[in-house]
Amino acid sequence: MAKHSTGISTGLAVLFSAAAGLSVGNLYWAQPLLSMIAGDFGAGEPQGVFLVTATQAGYALGILMIVPLGDTIERRGLLTAVMLLTVLALLACASAASIHILAAALAFLGLVTVSGQIILPLSGDLAEAGTGGRIVGIVTSGITVGILFSRLLSGLVSELWGWRAIYLMAAVLNLAMAAVIRFRLPAVPARSRITYRQLIAAVFTSVKRYPAMRRILLKQGLIFGIAFNLFWNALTFLLSGAPFFYGTFQIGLVSLSGLTGAAAGVMLGKLQDRGLGNQGLAIFMAISFASMAGAAFSGNSIPAIVLAAALFSLAVQGVGILSQAQLFTLSDSERSRLNTAFVVSNFLFSAAGSFLASFLWSKGGWQAVTAGAAAASLLALAVHLCGMRQGRKRIF
Repeated sequence: MAKHSTGISTGLAVLFSAAAGLSVGNLYWAQPLLSMIAGDFGAGEPQGVFLVTATQAGYALGILMIVPLGDTIERRGLLTAVMLLTVLALLACASAASIHILAAALAFLGLVTVSGQIILPLSGDLAEAGTGGRIVGIVTSGITVGILFSRLLSGLVSELWGWRAIYLMAAVLNLAMAAVIRFRLPAVPARSRITYRQLIAAVFTSVKRYPAMRRILLKQGLIFGIAFNLFWNALTFLLSGAPFFYGTFQIGLVSLSGLTGAAAGVMLGKLQDRGLGNQGLAIFMAISFASMAGAAFSGNSIPAIVLAAALFSLAVQGVGILSQAQLFTLSDSERSRLNTAFVVSNFLFSAAGSFLASFLWSKGGWQAVTAGAAAASLLALAVHLCGMRQGRKRIF
């Protein structure tokens, strides 16, 4: 209880970061293995792709139905429950006897591996005044690292021991993390006592009750949901074809350029703590635009692609951290509900971004996709600058 009143230590923030990264990483173990899994079950490529859809659908439902409970249930108990359920889901994936059973297990895994999205608003609750941006930056960086390394580790482990091994390994890691979180995290009482129906309804009404959320969700959706998904989906298309013909592991290595954003996460969050959040957002959106404009002319050069990816990842991380930090300042008692709206919005924009990636690639290849990502970045910057201008008019 003392921690709840005195703030969150850097050590606990790093632990939260690792737990959140592992939780989100569980969603991505299968992505590099779709062909291997489909082949093992004698299924076709479309059935393999369906595994990702099942995981994403389960995750979207889990975000909406479970994460808001962080405002009404004691968080240590809630985290322990979902993390143990995650272990069971991973074991079900490892032992699946058919591709249909695996799809059901992956949907269940998506549903329950939501501890990262419970931890994020909890870290905001525990942070002392003036440190929320730094803490959110640390935890968000863990999520980014989890996404990047899960794909790389999954490909490496599956090549050595088969695809089931990664789920057994993940089950052990998640069980150990559940024990550590249970031991280290103090009891954190809920701040709201409302019915479950009111709780879920509040997720949808939050956009109306907090007008600032509209721009936050739109800007984040354009940068992360649209531009981010356009670039990284198309990068896989680009590197797997001529003239590169890269394999899964090689593509994963190129994707590690995204670590620039994770490495800078702590410093990025401090911008919000110092009152420079809006200026930082404008700079990162401009970097997003510039990196995508440059990437449009770099499709034949791996060093240029890596540089563009590194700058773009820094920009996306900056926008994400500052947007989430600003979101958590809107309410002390509804952070889990606000975070749910934030993630659901990201999911919807990401679905649109993935569709656009395939559409633009079919129409104009790499240049069309990167031009689309640059346009989304520019639109986000315009929305942000318009909001800053209106804010100054209200003040003066």
